[in-house]
Amino acid sequence: MSDQAKFLLNESDLPRFWYNINADSPLPPAPVLRPDTLEPVTPDFLSVLFPMEIIMQEVSTEQYIQIPDEVREIYKLYRPTPLLRALRFEKALGTTAHIYYKYEGVSPAGSHKPNTAIP
Repeated sequence: MSDQAKFLLNESDLPRFWYNINADSPLPPAPVLRPDTLEPVTPDFLSVLFPMEIIMQEVSTEQYIQIPDEVREIYKLYRPTPLLRALRFEKALGTTAHIYYKYEGVSPAGSHKPNTAIP
């Protein structure tokens, strides 16, 4: 078993697409309901709160959604974050599986929050 526990990725390893779990779900998600009518919301209703591009991503059935270049450029300021292998956790579980996690503490906010706030 390799003892390497820290993997540093390059900017070229930044993802180019977001994965849309709804594309692979056997059931469509429940519709978001308007609080005043309890009818499903429409893109026009949401447009007073969100840019149309975000609304279209939310209703998309595409499996992969391209990450805008502007977002990827900002991500390059602090991403990719280190990928760490949980060697002691694997040993404690007695598993032969490799367990990895991302360390988001290197981001400007010290957490995962900018990953979704920036877009």
